[in-house]
Amino acid sequence: QVQLVESGGGLVQPGGSLRLSCAASGSIFSIPAMEWHRQAPGKQRELVAAITSGGRSNYADSVKGRFTISRDNAKNTVYLQMNSLKPEDTAVYYCNAKVITFNWNSIDYWGQGTQVTVSS
Repeated sequence: QVQLVESGGGLVQPGGSLRLSCAASGSIFSIPAMEWHRQAPGKQRELVAAITSGGRSNYADSVKGRFTISRDNAKNTVYLQMNSLKPEDTAVYYCNAKVITFNWNSIDYWGQGTQVTVSS
């Protein structure tokens, strides 16, 4: 079993910054990719950013130049640094990890979600 624990959400004013963290633990052989998704009220969940174990990353157009995804492979942890936040960034942010377990299963795991609210 694998668990993802997220932290770092909260309330911030427009133009402010937040840093999200997501730590994976459990029966993990490797994590080829880790992602951040978000879901705003009344909208579908969308991919925000993704990063491979080798450090290659990609971003949704709406966050390019403002958000930075990074990871610490030794800690099985992924981060999302969010700068220049806008009200439209308000959403529940979810961490996703594509995990290879010790018995060679490939399984998607999700965190519980953390609320980010951008408002004055």
